[in-house]
Amino acid sequence: MSREVFIEALCAPALADIVDLVCWVEDGPDGERVPYAANSVGRVRFHVDGPAEVVAGDNPIGSEDPLAFLPYEKELADPSPARSTSNAYPLAARRLLSFFADPDRSPDLAIVHTPRHFFPDEGGHVGEHGSLDAIQSRAPFILSGAGVQRLGYVDDHARLVDVGPTLAHLAGVPLEELRDDHGAELDGRARTEWYDATAARSHVIGILWDGGHCGEVLHLAETGELPGVARLVERGVALRGGAVAEFPSITLTNHTAILTGVGPGRHGVMGNVYYDRATGERVVPNDESTWHRSSDWLRPGARTIFEMVNDHRGDGSPMRTASVDEAIDRGADYSTMALIRASGESGADALDGSLPDPHTSPFLGDPAYLEDGYFRWGVRVDDLGLQQMKDLWADPAAAPTLTWWANVVTDGGHHGGGPRSAMARDSLRQADARLSVFLDHLEGLGVLDDVTVLLTADHGFEGSDPACTGSWKPALDALGLPYRDEGPGLVYLL
Repeated sequence: MSREVFIEALCAPALADIVDLVCWVEDGPDGERVPYAANSVGRVRFHVDGPAEVVAGDNPIGSEDPLAFLPYEKELADPSPARSTSNAYPLAARRLLSFFADPDRSPDLAIVHTPRHFFPDEGGHVGEHGSLDAIQSRAPFILSGAGVQRLGYVDDHARLVDVGPTLAHLAGVPLEELRDDHGAELDGRARTEWYDATAARSHVIGILWDGGHCGEVLHLAETGELPGVARLVERGVALRGGAVAEFPSITLTNHTAILTGVGPGRHGVMGNVYYDRATGERVVPNDESTWHRSSDWLRPGARTIFEMVNDHRGDGSPMRTASVDEAIDRGADYSTMALIRASGESGADALDGSLPDPHTSPFLGDPAYLEDGYFRWGVRVDDLGLQQMKDLWADPAAAPTLTWWANVVTDGGHHGGGPRSAMARDSLRQADARLSVFLDHLEGLGVLDDVTVLLTADHGFEGSDPACTGSWKPALDALGLPYRDEGPGLVYLL
């Protein structure tokens, strides 16, 4: 009953500019879990194998098409839809069922911000993500190199939970071994339709551009502004619909989904901040003081692709897997986070002496962006990341079978300037320049044709509107009922 009171309060027309949807699950008549969404327009029941069913008022869901807003010109025509009826929410049922599956960490309600909601007082930015909607949930999926079909740009989509299984399978793990620690099948699957698993390949490399806006990445590659990405596409396949993120389309939730192949209801990382009822703990895995130990919050059944590859190979070789600048690193033979943990440091001081001067970075475009602290830190981390990659690949004979390389500045550029801004494009050009240097390095070693590369991100981005402000907190406080709102947007009823 209290949940319904909160839903009614959040669906008030007065909050329509900032509340896109309110989502939750209920037990169905046969004990099945049923996902719902509502706003001031009406209420729907989602179905895994069919369209949303209106149960009250009018349909608030414009579309559930994973290929919505394609071609890219359609996204540009309405880059941050003002109303849910003009928006798209791909694979909503599957994603919500996963998100609400953890009995201790899943909230009772999830509030989805409207794309234009600007909430800097509560941690919001000019560029935003976290939504259930298509653009904030769309990450690139580009597969390239040894054994990959040369199809170029394809009107198709994947899921981010498919990335990890695909990488592990390419690295030699049989399909039947792509399971969690309880022996259950993963939520994602290896996307074998785009590659030949039996083709000769020496190594597999996964690359993540945090916050890499899918439509913009592909657009800039096609127009010649991202030659490194274009080089990958020419040697493989790029999905126009990208890879659909798990909900919420938040960093740690989706880094974890990528690297375990399961959604948040199974891996346990519900967001960058969430509440654990069992421990009474407010969990903040994406804080600078905790990010190096983010794997500590994985649920017992979760198994990383580093563990999958190492368990399968089991050959005792010194370097089978490597994780560069990645928080979810458990099981990797080499890991940047392991170096931080070994140093005994945390927070802003961790490895600070090893991070290069951003002002001398050969990849920086406009030095004015260094005034943004997150962008400045991203330049330093990504420059060091490239150096780690070159060191790991100094000798191909000693290089890891599976290497994962996370890049950060792309997230900083999109948060600070919003998608398609000069700052965001500067960050993408930086990432592309580092990618090009690394591809040239592989080519110089004579191994580029023997390697398979998968480039992706953890989420997309939409631009907020500084005129669209406000908070739902006063409306919830007025109910006089105890609750926690983490994020904000994850509501736990107490």
